[in-house]
Amino acid sequence: MSGTHSHSHHDHAHGDHGHSHGHGGHGHSHAPASFGRAFAIGTALNLGFVAVEAAYGIASGSMSLLADAGHNLSDVLGLGIAWTAASLGKRAPKGRYTYGLRSSSILAALLNAILLLVAIGVIAVEATGRFFTPEPVQGVTMMIVAGIGILINGGTALLFARGGKDDINIHGAFLHMAADAAISAGVVVAGFLILKTGFVWIDPAVSLIVAAIVAVGTWGLLRDSVNMSLHAAPPGIDPDEIAAFLSAEPGVAAIHDLHVWPMSTTETALTVHLVLPAGHPGDAFCGDLAHRLHHRFGIDHTTIQIETDDCGGCTLHGQSVVA
Repeated sequence: MSGTHSHSHHDHAHGDHGHSHGHGGHGHSHAPASFGRAFAIGTALNLGFVAVEAAYGIASGSMSLLADAGHNLSDVLGLGIAWTAASLGKRAPKGRYTYGLRSSSILAALLNAILLLVAIGVIAVEATGRFFTPEPVQGVTMMIVAGIGILINGGTALLFARGGKDDINIHGAFLHMAADAAISAGVVVAGFLILKTGFVWIDPAVSLIVAAIVAVGTWGLLRDSVNMSLHAAPPGIDPDEIAAFLSAEPGVAAIHDLHVWPMSTTETALTVHLVLPAGHPGDAFCGDLAHRLHHRFGIDHTTIQIETDDCGGCTLHGQSVVA
């Protein structure tokens, strides 16, 4: 086996390994540069609102308000986790962490999804209990406090809206805030209906309905974050399509050991072994191929190993072979 590798940074090919570091492209592209200010504003607003909402929830006897306060508290924790991960992801590689701490954003997305599910479970249990032990509710207080919640949570969600398409960690923060705005809206509706009808069971019923809506929205975040934690190819990137693309390259006799995985919630890595004829200009070929993989599939870090003896000496031959 002969190994010819190319090392590329923005199209520069040199040395022994095909490596591309891109900032853009399709598929799994980078999220907007920084959401530090959005995290700071969202955390501060929600911490203050949790205290106010919990106090009024207890005073008014509203399960919906207390449920919303509990969910808001989980969101403050979720924002803190996402904010910490975003900061850790900027650290340079060091020591054993040869990729830096980019993957912390994947863990943050997974933790956020779990926090949402826990909050939903608590709300569901408490609301169900209220059906059997109904308590008087102050509808006007519910509507006023929840109305403030819509403004705070809706405004915070908008701060993260533009980054949610590119980064599931930011999308998790957006989901948290949007879910709270939805719950607050449900509380307003519950307060209005209670005032009009006097039926206190409306309070826990609305809590259950909103919890179900939040659960549906959380499923996608949980699925994607678990898949990323298991190093599945990111959504929108098809390994079979990449394999076909590589196999169609001039001179490529076979490919094997193809791997595509997320390094973080915004960066994707690829490694592959290509069988090429002896004397093939591997260095320039790898540099150009890494550049095209970045622009077509959004691959940020590409490593290509060139082999010239049909994999006879490659210990990884037979793993994910595409001939």
